[in-house]
Amino acid sequence: MTIHSVAIAAYLVAALLFIMSLAGLSKHETAKQGIWFGIWGMAIALVATISLAVVGEEGHEGMTTLGIALMAVAVIAGAAIGLWRARVVQMTGMPELIALLHSFVGLAAVLVGWAAFYTVEAQGDAQTEIAPDLLGIHHGEVIVGVFIGAVTFTGSIVAFLKLSARIDSKPLMLPGKNALNIGALAVFVVLTVLFVIQPNIGFLIAGTVLALLLGWHLVASIGGGDMPVVVSMLNSYSGWAAAASGFLLGNNLLIVTGALVGSSGAYLSYIMCEAMNRSFISVIAGGFGIEAPTSGDTDYGDHREITAAETAELLSEASSVIITPGYGMAVAQAQYPVAELTRQLREKGVNVRFGIHPVAGRLPGHMNVLLAEAKVPYDIVLEMDEINDDFPSTDVVLVIGANDTVNPAAEDDPTSPIAGMPVLRVWEAKDVIVFKRSMAVGYAGVQNPLFFRPNTAMLFGDAKERVEDILKAL
Repeated sequence: MTIHSVAIAAYLVAALLFIMSLAGLSKHETAKQGIWFGIWGMAIALVATISLAVVGEEGHEGMTTLGIALMAVAVIAGAAIGLWRARVVQMTGMPELIALLHSFVGLAAVLVGWAAFYTVEAQGDAQTEIAPDLLGIHHGEVIVGVFIGAVTFTGSIVAFLKLSARIDSKPLMLPGKNALNIGALAVFVVLTVLFVIQPNIGFLIAGTVLALLLGWHLVASIGGGDMPVVVSMLNSYSGWAAAASGFLLGNNLLIVTGALVGSSGAYLSYIMCEAMNRSFISVIAGGFGIEAPTSGDTDYGDHREITAAETAELLSEASSVIITPGYGMAVAQAQYPVAELTRQLREKGVNVRFGIHPVAGRLPGHMNVLLAEAKVPYDIVLEMDEINDDFPSTDVVLVIGANDTVNPAAEDDPTSPIAGMPVLRVWEAKDVIVFKRSMAVGYAGVQNPLFFRPNTAMLFGDAKERVEDILKAL
C-alpha cells in the first residue's frame, strides 16, 4: 500500500469526522463531542497532507530538506499562535477573533491562486499534468479562487475592525453604493473571460485589486445590527475560498471541507436573516434598511430606575421569571452570577427560563455558549419562537445587556431601521427590569422605547455586580 492510497483513505476518514462534527454541534448535549470529532478530523488531515508533501505523491519527488524545514516552522508557529490566542481570548472577543481567522483563509486562497498562476500560466510549464483542453478551466479556477479569497480577506478585516470597535459600526454610505457593487461584479466577469482567453498577469492583478476593494465595501456598508449575519456569511465565504484552493491544489479533502463550511455557513446566514425578517440577498449585498430615518431623536419621556434590593423583592414574589441575555452580559462576564441566581430562584419554586434571540450577541449562538459555560440547564434555554407567547403570563423579565433584540420599535415604528425584525416581546410581561450601564443606544444605533414604558425599570451599573447585589439581597 502506497503513501498515496493511505492518504486518500485518511482524507475519507477526516471528511466523515467533519460531517459528524457538524452533526454533533447541532445540539447542546452533543456539542463537546462534535468539537472532538472536528479536532480529530483536522489532525488526521494534517498528518496525511504533511506525509504526502514530505514523501511525494505517485510520480513526484518529495520535498527538499529546506522545504520540510520551512513547513515545520510554519506549522509550529501557527500552532503556537493559535493555542496562545485560544487561551487568552475572552468570550466577548470571540466574534472579532473568528472574523480575523476568516481573513487568513481568504488570504491563503489568494496566495494559492497566485502560486497556481506562476506554476502553470506564467512559466508556461510544458510538463504540467493539466490537459490542454482543460487549461481554460484552470484559468477560471485561478481568477475565481483569487476573487473569492480577496473578498473574504478584506471583508473579514473590516468585520474584525467593526466588532472590536476600532472603526464605527455604522454603515458606510457611499453615493450609488449598489451600483458600485453591481459594477464591480460586472467588471470581474469581463476580467474572468479575458483571463480565461489570455492568462495575462495584468488581468489577474486587476481582478485581485477589484476583489479587495469590493470585499471592503460590502462589509463596510453593513450596519452593526446585521453583523452576526455578516460573521456567518464570511464563514461561508471562507469555505468557498478553501474549496477553490482545493481545486487548484488537487486536494479532494479541501474541496469537501470547503463545501461543508461554505454551504453550512450560507444556510445559517439564511436562517438568521429569516429570524430577523431580513432579505438574505440584500444583507450580503451591502446592508438592509440602512437608508430609513432613525428614530434616535424621538422623545419617549422619562425612564424609571430601580435598585438591586427592589429587584430582589420583585423576584422573591414572582412565580415565573424569564431572563433575556445580550452582549452586555458577555462584556460583564455576568453568566456565572446569573446561573447562580437561576439556581436559587428555582430552588424557591420559581419557574425560571431563558429567552434567546437568534442574533443575541455578535455571533450566532453567542448567548447559548455563555450559558452552557456557566452550567445553566439546557432545557430551560429556549429560542425566541419557543418563548415569545409566554411573556404575557410572566411576572418578571430580566433583560441583561440586551437592547436591539427586545426593542418594540421593530413592531411599532415602521420608520425604524430594525422595523419588521422579530424581537422578544418582553414588554408584555408584568414587570421588566433592564440591566444597562447607561441609557446609550445599542449596537444598531437605535433608541429603545422599552426603557420608557410604565412597566419597565432600569437597573444601572455593571451587570455582574448588580446580579451579585441581587443575590445578596435574596
